[in-house]
Amino acid sequence: MTAKWEKTGTNDGVLTFSIPQSEIQEGLTKTFNKVKKDLNIPGFRKGKVSRSVFNRMYGEEALYEDTVNDLLPSNYEAAVQEAGIDPVSQPKVDIESMEKGQDWVIKAEVTVKPEVKLGQYKDLKVEKQEREITDQDVEDRLQREQDQHAEMVIKEDEPAAEGDTVVIDFEGFVDGESFEGGKAENHSLELGSNSFIPGFEEQLVGVKAGDNLDVTVTFPEDYQAEDLAGKEAVFKVTVHEVKEKELPELDDELAKDLDDEVETLDELREKYHKEMQESKEKAAQDAVEESAIKQAVDNAEVVELPDVMIQDEVKRAKDEFLNNLQQQGISAEMYYQITGTSEEDLDQQFEGEAGTRVKTNLVIEAIVAKEGFEATEDEVNSEIKDLAENYNMPEAQVRSVLSEDMLEHDINMKKAVDLVTSTAIEE
Repeated sequence: MTAKWEKTGTNDGVLTFSIPQSEIQEGLTKTFNKVKKDLNIPGFRKGKVSRSVFNRMYGEEALYEDTVNDLLPSNYEAAVQEAGIDPVSQPKVDIESMEKGQDWVIKAEVTVKPEVKLGQYKDLKVEKQEREITDQDVEDRLQREQDQHAEMVIKEDEPAAEGDTVVIDFEGFVDGESFEGGKAENHSLELGSNSFIPGFEEQLVGVKAGDNLDVTVTFPEDYQAEDLAGKEAVFKVTVHEVKEKELPELDDELAKDLDDEVETLDELREKYHKEMQESKEKAAQDAVEESAIKQAVDNAEVVELPDVMIQDEVKRAKDEFLNNLQQQGISAEMYYQITGTSEEDLDQQFEGEAGTRVKTNLVIEAIVAKEGFEATEDEVNSEIKDLAENYNMPEAQVRSVLSEDMLEHDINMKKAVDLVTSTAIEE
């Protein structure tokens, strides 16, 4: 085979190749043997007609279409390998010639991966990440846990203070008229939570159960309800209860309630310190990786991203998103109905980042090629073992789902990411 690649655009071109007569003849014989089984020809038992009789009655050309369809895939792949191109789209095939007794000539219009010109991708400077967990960080976590396990106790005839919770009825009025959404009964409000309109909670500090009062506030100019934005409102408030938090003692008993694997508060502190340290280390490493990879991508040049690659990425991201929803019992139709959106809206949502993700993958693949990374058999086996353990699947099942090429590709991509990240300089 002699394959010829001619560019017609930045990433488009025509691949011309031929199918040799030796393969054509074998293919015609194979096609004939399939076809003759169903032929009913007078004077011949079904399936027993000879090739010469078939050719006289129907012409050898009657076998061409099925034969070329059988031979095209393997010959196209061989031509791609010979031409050294990396297609990213399905070929648009045109039969150039199918002369009897001659090689068949095929032309295929294809889009290929764009050329990537790498810039600097090693020794990149990234922002220094904080990795140390302090004793105070641990104490802050313990205090949050203590706060979450607090009990609410009614304050008898005592004024509400910051941090207390008041149970109130309220109704709001603007220009003497009540408005939609401005009324509630037995509503629990933590003073200082800033969950109400600015200025509302502050005016309830000092109230007692049984109090009735007017609270005057002004809605922010950027309030979501445009008819209320910037307007003054008066809320008539009735206070039913005032409650305060009663914190449990921060001691060994609370530690055992929080974690049944520890016996003392000091053990819990040590465990929290270890968990938080590991989490912070990972967060720091992720931040370095994200920053370094982004710089490597920004430093690289890709003249033009093929639209087919972007649309493939949009489809992949959308399918992953919808599959995750499906696992939660939410169908695509239900999601569109709940959100008031459509499939086209979802496509547009994913198109925004698709180009960046495509370029990132291309740059990492270019780093793999430049560094000559090649996954070893041991690395592939280790990856299969890890995947089997993570997804609780037999290793044989992992091998049936993921091809060795896919596994090698992923391993090599990880090596490239690790190289960029490990050489990054924090400062």
